[in-house]
Amino acid sequence: MNLSAQGLELLKKSEGFRARVYRDVAGFITIGYGHRVLPGEAFPDGVTIEGAEKILAIDIAIAQVSVERLVRVPLTQGQFDALVDFVFNLGASRLAGSTLLRYLNAGKYDEAALQLLKWDHAGSVELAGLKIRREAEYQLWTGKAAA
Repeated sequence: MNLSAQGLELLKKSEGFRARVYRDVAGFITIGYGHRVLPGEAFPDGVTIEGAEKILAIDIAIAQVSVERLVRVPLTQGQFDALVDFVFNLGASRLAGSTLLRYLNAGKYDEAALQLLKWDHAGSVELAGLKIRREAEYQLWTGKAAA
């Protein structure tokens, strides 16, 4: 399964585009559409939208593979999109150790969906942007996303 156009739209809207390196809310050095700069990567001249989209495609592919590896039950497109966005934002290790994944792999889809809404903090601080993102993921998951 691949991230849908609707899932990609959510991800890009949530991340926004930045041509220059910046620190995200968690303090990670980031560029483009939320790409966490890896050791050995350098962007002294920044990145174009086209370059950022190429990086984004690689980052999405990694998130998709992580979701496919961790999830043991069938998913709808909306559920897959929500999980890819979640993994893109928080990392596969966060999903791997989560109650969300435990519920999902036990077939408790509704309970798993509700777990998405709990991931709206950076440390102990609730962030409006994360709250909006998690609610959008929940809407994708439940099929209630705006068309």
